[in-house]
Amino acid sequence: MKPAAFEYVAVRTTEEALAELARDGQDARLLAGGQSLMPILNMRLATPRRLIDLNRVGELAYIRAHDGGVAIGAMTRQRAVEKSALVARCVPLLADAMPWVGHFQIRNRGTIGGSLAHADPAAELPAVAACLDARVTVRGPAGTRTLTADQLYWTYLTTTLAPTEILTEVWFPTAPSRTGHAWLEFARRHGDYALVGVAAAIMLEEDSVAEARLALTGVGARPVRARDAERRLVGRRPDDAALADAAERVKQVTEPQSDIHATAEYRRHLAGVLTLRALRLAVARARQAPPVTT
Repeated sequence: MKPAAFEYVAVRTTEEALAELARDGQDARLLAGGQSLMPILNMRLATPRRLIDLNRVGELAYIRAHDGGVAIGAMTRQRAVEKSALVARCVPLLADAMPWVGHFQIRNRGTIGGSLAHADPAAELPAVAACLDARVTVRGPAGTRTLTADQLYWTYLTTTLAPTEILTEVWFPTAPSRTGHAWLEFARRHGDYALVGVAAAIMLEEDSVAEARLALTGVGARPVRARDAERRLVGRRPDDAALADAAERVKQVTEPQSDIHATAEYRRHLAGVLTLRALRLAVARARQAPPVTT
């Protein structure tokens, strides 16, 4: 199929984009990398009256150290993030997850902001943002506001953004010293959406877990933070019994849905297996982690 007819407008600044959205917010869609939007248009799952192209908005493409973390403009290509030395040094979980996003051809065009705003519950970047408590900056007619990942995501392919708002930036905190990260996922073919994906972060103090973070994709209508499993790890030695206990808790509390790709029970089993593997890898990396500076 081909898209329904639409009016096309290319903007060069964020202000122009906001002005266009103010005119037709309910009937307009933003075009960033287009790797998710174009298939949706082709299948006529969306039929906007106007398409607002952000690809000439250079002010939204950057990666820079900021406020004890890394700020990334919404129009930054995923491949640029994957290859960034700053991201690899300061936000290793994001660097770990980037190669799993589609294929490199997709990452050449896909944008960070587009993936986050698309809100696919099987995608990698929303889960990474949830795991690290990333902050997104949103601009609209009322001004600028900042949201956590938990505040941003509502349900399947749905965020709390108003039709007249634009996600302009995402900020990730720099990894603390003695913190190990891991991203693991399982898909039928490389490049497919994962049946289940797990983001893990473990911070050690002496030989105990000072902080644990776990987020999963593919097991709910939005990224899932396994907070109960996180709490079960804090204060314990990260031996196999403790990690297995946290993984079992993830299996108990996740409520995935069955679909044509996998049953709910299979996804729940994968969630436990991948959580245990990710925790083991994160602990091993935490024990080897050098101090991190921006």
